[in-house]
Amino acid sequence: MSFSASGFEQLDQPLNLNNKRLVHDAMEAIAGASTQNVSEILADHYAPDAVWRGSHPINEMVGPQAIAEAAWEPLLTAFPDLERRDTMIVGGGFRGAQQVAMLGHYLGTFKKEWLGIPPTGQPVFVRYGEVHEIKDGRIIRSSCLWDVLDVIRQAGYWPLAPSWGTECMWPGPITGDGLVFDEQDPQEGKASIQQTLAMHKTLADYNDHKMQGRQGLIDMPQREHWHDKMMWYGPAGIGTNRGLAGFVDFHQLPFRLIWPGRKGGAQLDHVKGAGHYIRIGDGHFSVTGGWPSVIAQHVGHAELFGSGPTGREIQMRVMDFYNHHEGKIRENWVPIDIIHILLQMDIDVMARVRDQFGPNRLGLRD
Repeated sequence: MSFSASGFEQLDQPLNLNNKRLVHDAMEAIAGASTQNVSEILADHYAPDAVWRGSHPINEMVGPQAIAEAAWEPLLTAFPDLERRDTMIVGGGFRGAQQVAMLGHYLGTFKKEWLGIPPTGQPVFVRYGEVHEIKDGRIIRSSCLWDVLDVIRQAGYWPLAPSWGTECMWPGPITGDGLVFDEQDPQEGKASIQQTLAMHKTLADYNDHKMQGRQGLIDMPQREHWHDKMMWYGPAGIGTNRGLAGFVDFHQLPFRLIWPGRKGGAQLDHVKGAGHYIRIGDGHFSVTGGWPSVIAQHVGHAELFGSGPTGREIQMRVMDFYNHHEGKIRENWVPIDIIHILLQMDIDVMARVRDQFGPNRLGLRD
C-alpha cells in the first residue's frame, strides 16, 4: 500500500459504462445458476482462456469449465438458494484494462458442506470483494476475495486467537449510493484516487524501525486523510474498527509490529506479478488491489493470529474500497485472504476445520 510515483496515472481510456451493467448481469446470472448449468452460463460471459483467482483454498484456475468446477459448483451445492447482494459497484480504467470492482455478500441457506466447513441449515452471508476485467464484452480475469474465514465463524467454529477488532457484517456506504451505474465527474474520481494514494504514501514513508509506538502512528500524516468518524471494515480474523485510534490499536499497530517495513502497492510495481492491478477512482469512491499487493518479512516479535515470527516472506492478497466523504476518507472496506497469509505461517486453517469436525460431522466418507 503506497503512493504512485506519478501520483495518479492517466487512464488509457475511460470506463465504458456498459461494462458495469455487463458484469452486474453476468454475476447475477452465475449466482442464480444451478450446478447443472453454471458452466454454460460462465461460458456465455467469460472468455475461453479467462483467469479466475480467489481466496484459499479455491485459488486459481483458467477457463469457464475449470472455474465452474473449482469455484461455483461447490458454492451452489452448499447454498442451493444462493443470491447475490451488491453494496458497491464501481469501475475505471487502469493501464489499459477495463475493470469493474464489486463489494457485497452472497446469501444462502447453508445446506451442505463447503470447503470442508459443515452446514448449519441457517442463512449465511459470504462476504466478497471482486474485481472483474472486461475485454470485447467478455470477462477475461476475475479476482475474488471471498471471506472463507468469516463463513467458518458463522458456522460456529473459531480456529484462531480472538480478533482484535469487532467481527460483524459489513454495511454499505454511509452515503447510500454504492451502486454507481451512471456517469461520474472524472475530476472527482481523480481527486478520490489521489487522496487514497496520498494516504498510502504516508504509510509507506513511516519508519517502523524508529519504534514510535501507538502515538507515532496516531500523530503521523495519515491523520490528515481520515475522517474523524472513519470506519475501517476488516476481514474475519482482524475485524472492524472505528476512528483513527481504533484503526491503530486493533489493526495497524499489531500488523506493523509483526511485519515492520512491509512494501505494498506502487512500491511493488517493479516486482513481477505484484503491485496494484487496479487503481481507480469513480466519483467519490476509489479502489486499489493487488495479487499480492503487500509483501512483508515476518520478522517482528509481536504475536498475531496466535503465531510468533517465522522469518519468512509473506505475500498478501488485498483489496481496498474507499468512500471519500466530507473531504476525507470516511470508510475503508478491506478484503484480505487471511487464510492464505496464515498458510504461509504454517497455520493451516482448513486442516484445523477438518480436524475439528471430522468426516462424521460433515456427513462425508473417508
